Formats: sequence, C-alpha cells, structure tokens
Amino acid sequence: MFRDRRTGRITIAQVPNVALWTFFVTVVVRWVLSPHGVVRTAVDAVAEAALAAWAVDEVLRGVNPWRRLLGLGGCGFVVVGVMSLVR
Repeated sequence: MFRDRRTGRITIAQVPNVALWTFFVTVVVRWVLSPHGVVRTAVDAVAEAALAAWAVDEVLRGVNPWRRLLGLGGCGFVVVGVMSLVR
C-alpha cells in the first residue's frame, strides 16, 4: 500500500508540487484576508482548479496505492467544493 512502485521505498507523503502549493496559498488567503464578492469567487475557483489538478495527477501518476487514494479523496473534495460554488 505504501511502497513506491519505482524504488520499493515506503512513501506516505511527498514535497507538495506547484498545484498543491497553489491550493495551500488560496486557503491561507481565504483564512487571513477573508475576501468577499468577486474576489472570493476567483480565489475559490483557483483553489478548486489547483486541488483538482493535484488530485487527478495523484490518481493517474501516484507512486503507490496510498497516494492514488489521497488523490481520489482530493477529487471528492473538489466535487463538494464545486457544488458549493454552483449553488
């Protein structure tokens, strides 16, 4: 479950890539600045897109089943987040 299919080493977490860092930055912006209106919508859209990019990448190219499951969980968060933007 946790073995890297290329190296055979245990991999639970990795250094975040650009998409995940972008998501983290948007979370901090929402928390610290509490934007409203169009700015909030734009920040939310960037957050959802970044998380979706990371999640799909993990599902397709994750180094082990654990990382692919994390990506699948990220996809679930994206679906919930997009549904909250739509309503």
